Amino acid sequence: MLALRKRPRRRPKTGRVSLPSFMKSFPLAARVAIGKLSYAWIILLTCFIIGVTAAGLRTSFGVFFKSIETEFDLTRASTSVIFSANVLSALVFSIVGGWALDRYGPRKVLTVMGIFASLSLYLTSQTSSLWQIFISYSVLLAVGTGALFPVLASTVSRWFVSRRGLALGIVSAAFNVGMVVMAPFATYLISSYGWRKTYFILALIVFFIVVPSATLLRRAPYEVAALAEEEKAKSMIPSPTRSPAPSVPQSILLFEAMRGKSFWMLFFMWVLLGTNMYTIAAHMVPHAIDLGIAATNAAFILSLVGGASIFGGTLMGRVSDTIGRKKSMMICSSIMAGAMVWVVWSSTLWALYLFAIVFGFSFGGFTAPLSALAADTFGLHHLGKIAAVLEAGWMLGGTIGPTFAGYVFDATGSYVPAFLAGALAALASVLLVALFRPARQKSPS
Repeated sequence: MLALRKRPRRRPKTGRVSLPSFMKSFPLAARVAIGKLSYAWIILLTCFIIGVTAAGLRTSFGVFFKSIETEFDLTRASTSVIFSANVLSALVFSIVGGWALDRYGPRKVLTVMGIFASLSLYLTSQTSSLWQIFISYSVLLAVGTGALFPVLASTVSRWFVSRRGLALGIVSAAFNVGMVVMAPFATYLISSYGWRKTYFILALIVFFIVVPSATLLRRAPYEVAALAEEEKAKSMIPSPTRSPAPSVPQSILLFEAMRGKSFWMLFFMWVLLGTNMYTIAAHMVPHAIDLGIAATNAAFILSLVGGASIFGGTLMGRVSDTIGRKKSMMICSSIMAGAMVWVVWSSTLWALYLFAIVFGFSFGGFTAPLSALAADTFGLHHLGKIAAVLEAGWMLGGTIGPTFAGYVFDATGSYVPAFLAGALAALASVLLVALFRPARQKSPS
């Protein structure tokens, strides 16, 4: 009788994610270094790069505002509607993207998004009428960027536990770095080549950065046994310099979450935050130019907002891991209310720069704990869909804010009422955070 061959023992799964195939061609030293690095940090770095590249596209609309207004002979309100329609469309595609993330994973979703974002910018550079801009920019760019934050934030949340606030602060910072880089870069390109060629150049940049970067991403939450067991154990061990890891709540289904009061409180926090941020993103540059400030200096205001947001998001994200999400958010929303009052009386460049720094810090510092609070409250398994619907609140605010500010300006010749309304919105968010109590909900995951 022939001896039966022994089957080789299968190695126990450690959850360590294998490197992408193209990395196998890297030099041995590089592969060893990458292999020793926890893949969670590779995920975070990749999400950061994608966020920097793609996020600045939406917030840089203010830089193109005057060019499009002049090219198509539009009013301030009509030009604002282009931006608001993009944000409104992004509301829908944010939800679709969250569903797709839970079903197909971040690699496929962000690859498709990168292709659509690049196509949108290319087609916008070729437009010859206003209705074409509504399709190429307002709709197609929403497909490419609408779900960007919930996809990146949900992906990172699944890889980090005790440092979730810090990790989400870094992801939020990526969006602000995009603002810092994109506003002056686009302004330079517009002054050198015009707004159409600028959009064409940006289309190429997005395609050749976002699509290749997306191949590095993996759907790897420890809930589905993709996070290494040793990394999971390590992340749950408290240290003297770090607060204990938050307990992981049972994952809540989307519709179960939507039946709770805590979900809608988080939703309206996003609405109020989006109202203020998108008002500033769309109208601060034209407002500064109206005050007699040069276009390059006006664009730098947006860069300062983004730069301060990087610091605010990273710092307050880490602080929220220590003192709690709610305290961090109340501090930041109070600061934002003060900044919106300050800008009403700001007519000089230094005053607007100071506003940008304070507003940017408060915006970044509020966003990271708010994202972490959703993961802490509802769990991770269905977080893509839940975060996407919450992100719809951000988009709704982004639709209301710029359009309201544009109509206010056309009616009064001033942005003062819009800025004061932004201060009230920030104060309302302080109240919502103070009243927030995570409901204990049970649902099968």
